[in-house]
Amino acid sequence: MGPVAVSITDPEDERLADYRALTDVALRTRFEPPNGLFIAEGELVIRRALKAGYRPRSFLVDAKRAEDLADFSDVSVLYAATQDVLERTTGFHVHRGVLASFHRKPDRSAAEVLETARRVAILEDVNNHTNVGAIFRGAAALGMDAVLLSPSCADPLYRRSVRVSMGEVFAVPYARLDPWPSALQSVRAAGFTLLAMTPAPDAIPMRDLRPDQRERSALVLGAEGPGLTPAAMQAADVRVVIPMHNGVDSLNVAAAAAVAFYELCR
Repeated sequence: MGPVAVSITDPEDERLADYRALTDVALRTRFEPPNGLFIAEGELVIRRALKAGYRPRSFLVDAKRAEDLADFSDVSVLYAATQDVLERTTGFHVHRGVLASFHRKPDRSAAEVLETARRVAILEDVNNHTNVGAIFRGAAALGMDAVLLSPSCADPLYRRSVRVSMGEVFAVPYARLDPWPSALQSVRAAGFTLLAMTPAPDAIPMRDLRPDQRERSALVLGAEGPGLTPAAMQAADVRVVIPMHNGVDSLNVAAAAAVAFYELCR
């Protein structure tokens, strides 16, 4: 027997506090991590969060879709509302019809993440949630073992990051690398070669990396536009580039990451 849905008719109902103003990035950033929660959107993503062992707090669904969750044995609290109430609560049209609030897991340390990894991505100042989600999806699909993030990077468990990654943020171990950029030295000390992605003239094409430079590699990627900071570049062992054609100077950071991940892991 599936969970019994509790009907909610008032968008200001306090039981929906976890789902309020989901499009307000600043508000959600102040609310979600301090309260140890994140929001997952869509049945596929929610099932992947459950499979990865994240513990649900509650579910919120379009009343017309309540029966779709009949096989969700993990559902303890299920709220159902009309699309109008959903939209007024969340701030957007919930076209996937299913949201869930989950408890976050304890943060991992960078040392813990690196212990079992051979190839990792390191992100500096990547504060666009769409790019973060796409990078995690590429990391999972193309064989990277982990992701490390500078303190200023966007939250991988923010709803948009989770959605764009198709839930792959749950499959790739990650941690914050702090203090930045001096903590990059701890990655080198763990036996990794630091590869800085840059279009700089002295960068070598990724295909020309030696086997020993690929074996335990940490690919460092910067934010869209400015790229890596001088301090991060200086900390790297090797500067690498994806050769461009037709006068194009660079790729979107998520696209560049995917190409580089493929090259490192092939």
